[in-house]
Amino acid sequence: MSQVIISADSTCDIGPELVKKYNIRLINWRILLEDKEYIDSVDIFPEDMYKAWWERKALPKSSAAIPSEYLSHFTPILEKGHDIVHVGLGSSLTSSYQNLCLAAEELGHIYPVDSQNLSGGFGHLVLRAAEMAQQGMTAPEIQTTLQGMCHRVHTSFLLDTLEFMKAGGRCSSLALLSANLFNIKPCIEVDNQDGGRMHVGEKYRGKMERCLRLYVRDKLEDRDDIDLEHLFITHSGSPQSDIDRVKEEIASLHEFKNIYVTKASGVISVHCGPRTLGVLFMTRE
Repeated sequence: MSQVIISADSTCDIGPELVKKYNIRLINWRILLEDKEYIDSVDIFPEDMYKAWWERKALPKSSAAIPSEYLSHFTPILEKGHDIVHVGLGSSLTSSYQNLCLAAEELGHIYPVDSQNLSGGFGHLVLRAAEMAQQGMTAPEIQTTLQGMCHRVHTSFLLDTLEFMKAGGRCSSLALLSANLFNIKPCIEVDNQDGGRMHVGEKYRGKMERCLRLYVRDKLEDRDDIDLEHLFITHSGSPQSDIDRVKEEIASLHEFKNIYVTKASGVISVHCGPRTLGVLFMTRE
């Protein structure tokens, strides 16, 4: 039986520790900034992009992996005789999943999974895939099992500012003005019952410290269906005080076996701006 290798788009935001532990192969997307191309999380990072916007109003743009990049990513793995399960950013959010499928069809022995999610949300599926591979499941078995898990992933993020959403054309000037005037912190959610499309959820008002506590309680309190094996706290550049506050609030509600604090890739961060933070978890069947 061939070894199963787990691969994923780097936008899964699972952090270097889990990547190393499970030998997960990531394909990094490209970032375009001021007519120059960079590799996300290799030679450009979120702080570089924030600085470019604040200093020069230069807005970076992300570029999804194209079929030839997937071919180059997969070929060396396949040449060693491995099967590959690749978990991709949700198809409703990007064209990359279609490009992934084109490469998989051409090469064979590649089993794509549409995560219907983003960031640490589909990081949960990547982690579960790695655990299944260690348990000896075959690539088709892992692919089928993951596809049945997508609706159990709960992904949301609390934004500190709408400035980057406005710059990218994802919200209006009026929405930005209102958020600034009334100190509103919106929650952006991925709809796990609608193919992974995004929408605005609760809108919190006040300082970020207070809003984070309310956000965590709204997501986790009074739920008895949460899978307590893993939880991701994924952020785009939050102070340690925010992370500690969220951890404390989580601990008051549930006892998770593993809590991973990870930093969002540039592709994710450039859309939401700094000090965005999400609590991402799965529910049981």
